[in-house]
Amino acid sequence: MLLDNIIPSAHLSGFINRYRIADFLFSGEEQIPVKPYPPRPQECLQFYPRDTEKVQNQGTNEIITGKKTSVTGQHVVVSNRLTGKDFLVFQVVFQPGALYRITGIPAHQHLNCYTDAEIIFGKEIRRVNEQLYEAASYREMVAIVEKYLQTILRRKKRNDQPIDKISRLMLRWQDENSLEWFAREACLSYRQFDRLFKERMGINPRLFLRIIQFDRAFRLKNKYPEKDWFTIAVHSGYYDYQHLSKAYKEFTGFTPAEFFKIESHSPERLFGDVET
Repeated sequence: MLLDNIIPSAHLSGFINRYRIADFLFSGEEQIPVKPYPPRPQECLQFYPRDTEKVQNQGTNEIITGKKTSVTGQHVVVSNRLTGKDFLVFQVVFQPGALYRITGIPAHQHLNCYTDAEIIFGKEIRRVNEQLYEAASYREMVAIVEKYLQTILRRKKRNDQPIDKISRLMLRWQDENSLEWFAREACLSYRQFDRLFKERMGINPRLFLRIIQFDRAFRLKNKYPEKDWFTIAVHSGYYDYQHLSKAYKEFTGFTPAEFFKIESHSPERLFGDVET
C-alpha cells in the first residue's frame, strides 16, 4: 500500500505542483469503501494502470466508469469515487492555470468534469499508461510520466503570464493578501484579473481562495484529529466555528463533524493512512 506525494523535477515545477500515487490492494472478501473527494484547488491528469474507478458527483445520477486515463477539472462539489480491488492511480496535479496553458481549452469546460484524457491529449497517452503498468518501481513511474510531460509541454498553447505566477502564490494564501492585492501584483485591473482567472481556473478568484481555505481546514483536521473544530477554524483563517461550518456545508453539504465521520471511512484509512 502506498499513498504519497512526490515533488516534480525543478524544470517542470512551473506547470506541475506534485504527483500523487495511491496504490491499494484489497482482498477478495473486503468491501471497498467509497472515497468522498471534497473540492480542492487543483486540476489533474490521472493514470490507472490496473483497475479503474467509478466516479459520481454529489447530487447527480451520472456514474462515470472504465476510464484508463482521465482529466479532472476544478471541482466545487464532492466527487464520490469507488476504486477497484487492485487499484493504482498516478495523479499529476497541475499548477493553477497550467492545464489551460498546455491545452488552450478554457477551464470552465472542465469544471466538475471527469474526462477521458485521450480526448484532450490523444491516443499516445494510452501507451504511457501501459508503460506504467509494466514499470518495476514508483521511481520508474515518475520517470515515465515526466518524459511524457516534457513532450506535451513542448506543444503548449500559452506562455506563462504574471497572473499565472500570482495564481501559484494564491495556494500559499494568507489573510492579509486581498484580491485587489493579487490583481495589482498581476499588473491587471480587478475586472481583467477576474476574467483571465476564470479562463484559467474555471471559477472566480474569490471562490478559488475559499476552496484553498476550506482545503486547509480539511487537511489540518486529518493531521490533528484530536484538535477541536474551533481550533481548526481559527488556524485555518476562519473567524469561528460557525464560519467554518458554513464553508463545509457549502462545499460538502455536511457539517464539519458529519463530513469528517464520512471521510474517516475512506479506503486509505483501512491501511492506516490519511490525507494531510
